[in-house]
Amino acid sequence: MELCILADGDEESVVDLQSWLAVDPGTAQLPVTTVAGHGPTMSALEALNVVLSNTTDIANFALAYVTWRATRPLQLPRPAGSGEQPGGQRLVHGDSTVDIGHLSAEELAKLLRGLNGGTPSGEQE
Repeated sequence: MELCILADGDEESVVDLQSWLAVDPGTAQLPVTTVAGHGPTMSALEALNVVLSNTTDIANFALAYVTWRATRPLQLPRPAGSGEQPGGQRLVHGDSTVDIGHLSAEELAKLLRGLNGGTPSGEQE
């Protein structure tokens, strides 16, 4: 399952998340790549792509993400009408885009399993 965490203009947080995932024992082995766009003067980091291969990867990613988020300073509210919660990150998988900034580790893991059709291919919970 490949998912994308959008920068939404906050490149620093996405770089920080990438570093966090690289040193977290549960997620250090996960394939994580950056997605860069082209701004007026240079390439701009737009997102992180993360590949989760099994239910253990999903649980480890959910726990690492929620732990990372808890260490972040409180973010300023999003602009009115954006429909996003303050400090939220958006996750994209296929045609689905979901604000995950307020989810617990359990809620995030459940969401990821649901987006992946229940469980990763061939695995049982």
